[in-house]
Amino acid sequence: MSALHWLNGEAFTAFDQHVMWSDMIGNLLGLGALALGWRRAMLTWPVQLLSGVVLVAAFWSAHLGGGVGKQFVVVTVAVWGWFRWRGGRTDDAGRVAIRFATWRERAVLVVATGAGTAAVAGLFLAYPSLSWNPWPDAYIFTGTLAAMYAQARGWVEFWFAWLAVDLVGVPLNFHSGLPFSGLVYIVYFVLVIAGMYAWWQQTRRPDAGARVRPSSTVAEGVTA
Repeated sequence: MSALHWLNGEAFTAFDQHVMWSDMIGNLLGLGALALGWRRAMLTWPVQLLSGVVLVAAFWSAHLGGGVGKQFVVVTVAVWGWFRWRGGRTDDAGRVAIRFATWRERAVLVVATGAGTAAVAGLFLAYPSLSWNPWPDAYIFTGTLAAMYAQARGWVEFWFAWLAVDLVGVPLNFHSGLPFSGLVYIVYFVLVIAGMYAWWQQTRRPDAGARVRPSSTVAEGVTA
């Protein structure tokens, strides 16, 4: 039995919903990555990378091209975010420094998300086999990219971006035959609210000021 076949096999059935191993394992890893991100732990990125790899199988089985593409983006941005945090700014406790984005950065993030959603949805509409629900699928794809980019930059707004993704992701996953993903998105919602508050409070602390690691050449690009 191949690993892909096993991952897309049934783990259990609950309330007439069939839960696949890939759906369950990938999302549990995703929850772990989000919790680690809340604590600004470097381990959040490799765990997120592994989650993306496993969830590729889940979304492929559900015929959601945007979900598959999203996970490839998750893997790519996880690698980039990992290196960025390793070479970025830290606070006095040695954790990655966080801040609010500027109004210009927020505007660019919103506009890019809107334009990206329209472009990806256009691709799905042109090739219907890629996704059965083009617009929500495209929005989740682009919104996830925006959220992970904001997290890699250490912006508090990354929590708001995840919240916006969750509001669409919960119903889409239930309708796509991925009930575990839908349930996990609800847990994500709670963690996002808590994480948003935690990061918000941390920006108000005296030690929120960051120091740049002198050995890093990447650190210069962290500040907007």
